[in-house]
Amino acid sequence: MDINTLRGIATIVVMAAFIAVCYWVYVMKSKKDFDEAANLPFVDEDEAPKRPDSSKLNERATEE
Repeated sequence: MDINTLRGIATIVVMAAFIAVCYWVYVMKSKKDFDEAANLPFVDEDEAPKRPDSSKLNERATEE
């Protein structure tokens, strides 16, 4: 097996991944999720979902 065979296999794998992503984006019925994600930068902080405080997460990691 030489380098050109590996390049051919890599090309096929990348092409399959590209087709899978295109299928996921355009064919699957997740438009609502994508629209919600697209509008996240415009959401007020009061309406945004609460994220855990990263300092508390770091404290927990150091305790263990």
